[in-house]
Amino acid sequence: MILDTSKYVGPCACGRDHELRTKLVVCEHGALKNFDKYMEDAGLSGFRTVIYDTNTYNLPAITHVKADQEIVLEAKGLHSEKGLIEDCMTRFVRKPDYVVVVGGGTLMDFGRYSAWKLGIPFVAIPTIVSSDGFTADICSIIIDGQKKSIPMQAADAVICDIDVVAGAPMFLTIAGVQDIMAKVVSIADWKIAHIVSGEYFCQKVCDMAQEALDLMTKCAYDLKAGKEPDIETMAYTQMLSGLTMQILSNSRAASGAEHLVAHLVEMKPRGFENAHGLHGECVGVGTLMVADAYHKLAERETIEVKPFEPIDEEWVRWEFGDLADGILKENANDVLKTFPPENIKAHWQEIRDVLYAAIGAKHSLEELGIDPAVKDSFLDISSAIRNRLTLARMTRLICK
Repeated sequence: MILDTSKYVGPCACGRDHELRTKLVVCEHGALKNFDKYMEDAGLSGFRTVIYDTNTYNLPAITHVKADQEIVLEAKGLHSEKGLIEDCMTRFVRKPDYVVVVGGGTLMDFGRYSAWKLGIPFVAIPTIVSSDGFTADICSIIIDGQKKSIPMQAADAVICDIDVVAGAPMFLTIAGVQDIMAKVVSIADWKIAHIVSGEYFCQKVCDMAQEALDLMTKCAYDLKAGKEPDIETMAYTQMLSGLTMQILSNSRAASGAEHLVAHLVEMKPRGFENAHGLHGECVGVGTLMVADAYHKLAERETIEVKPFEPIDEEWVRWEFGDLADGILKENANDVLKTFPPENIKAHWQEIRDVLYAAIGAKHSLEELGIDPAVKDSFLDISSAIRNRLTLARMTRLICK
């Protein structure tokens, strides 16, 4: 399967002219055997630096593509942190003409950041389909202890060899299912924000996210029924979801209130000190938690709202400790100030119509090593770490 990215670009009914840097997306059995041809198709040539970690370099099914320089990073303890990425770049023997990254979501951030910093193309070779970042231009990295999602550089080409990703452990594949199933929340949050505040909304991009969600839903039910996983379709959904982020230059269609659990697990504020879990697993738990909270809100036929008040500094310092200054900075220009609270009440029936049911695999805080005592305050804690308009954030304006 070669994904035709050209059909998503150009003038759109939303009023914008959509662009994509990623021109070639391949999801095929044995794709790596034709890697050099695909590079020719993508117009990429010259000095090629290929980055692996110790796990991806030694995968039984991997085909080591030709390289002018190989860098193999120690997998243990590897995470998307600015200092670690810049340390990797010091190992380049010269400025590459393009960089190729072989791995999962963490390593892809190394490619995105390096390519953006050096102004060179970047090629992604996924080894798992556990997240939708392979075609995205969003770099989710930790800077000064705080998780940041920053537009950087998308891959010029993504070459996904189904024979390689099919060999990944099933729990990694399930994490990918959870990451796409989370779109039930992110799509809803985007629609609700548009209803309440007039935030930019593109139906075409939303439809792309919905297509990924619908296809993955079928894959999930097939898995539940004991059928063999449809890895090619799963990979396609991840690539399609990532393209929504690249088109928007943000993760609006792919990430809502549910994704903030994953950020909290990495940031480890109070109650999350022992938290652990794959990105998709965390997002899956977040989806169910947010869905539960949203269902309870939807049961309310009417609501009352209250005036906007800035986030309480004392509460932030109590909940986030050493991270508090970054959280306060994130909330300095609170998105809740961009519309009158009465808009929530006026559009409450439309908001209720948007809300939904969600499914997942891992389903409890305890399974992620998170103190269950944080459950009651989860919406407040999670919505504070990112200044994005979600229904979870809006609950600060809704009377209890």
